[in-house]
Amino acid sequence: MTSVDSSADAKVDRSGPLKIDKRRVLAWEIGAFGVINVVAGSLHFAFELSDFNQVVAVFGSVNESTFEHLKLYFWPALVYALVQHAYMRNSVNNYWWGKGLAMLVTPLTIIFAFYFYLGIALPILGNGLLVFDIGTGVLGVLAGNIVSYRILTADPKPKRYNTAGLVIVGVLAVLMATAAWYPPEFFLYENFFGYEYTGEYGILDDYSDYLVFPDR
Repeated sequence: MTSVDSSADAKVDRSGPLKIDKRRVLAWEIGAFGVINVVAGSLHFAFELSDFNQVVAVFGSVNESTFEHLKLYFWPALVYALVQHAYMRNSVNNYWWGKGLAMLVTPLTIIFAFYFYLGIALPILGNGLLVFDIGTGVLGVLAGNIVSYRILTADPKPKRYNTAGLVIVGVLAVLMATAAWYPPEFFLYENFFGYEYTGEYGILDDYSDYLVFPDR
């Protein structure tokens, strides 16, 4: 009887729920916060510095529209998520569900924060402020990292959640990669230079009035 019980016990999975090192996850998310913000700031100038290379238009902003700025945060977030996945896929839960929602929450937060502050600043000052422009991006990344941390350290969800997360990432990647060439005539895609809409979309015909480094 004892041998039978021992044999039965041997078949029982005693590993229990995944023990997540939350400090390690937090360290990765803090790293993501720093990397995404720094790279996003650099990508803002990439298209001009590449002499308007069409390949760079995939991930660098081609005008001053709101959507073109969202690209700057999406691509480094995706690359960082792929690197993080290689190291943490077996030590956290719901990986792509967390990352997919984070990449969705970040642009939504940026859009809301940006137009909320402009709704206050424009009537009072007549223009926006660079520090607040940058701040909306920082806030968006922070919101995304918080969502990512909470989901990666939460109880495991069914596999369909990870599938949904990958779908979100895929849809966003397509939208970001094609925005420069196929922008809908919608205010989020319209060139917003000097806090005024110019009626231009996507890659512009002439950048002479928009150069950041005219003497380069």
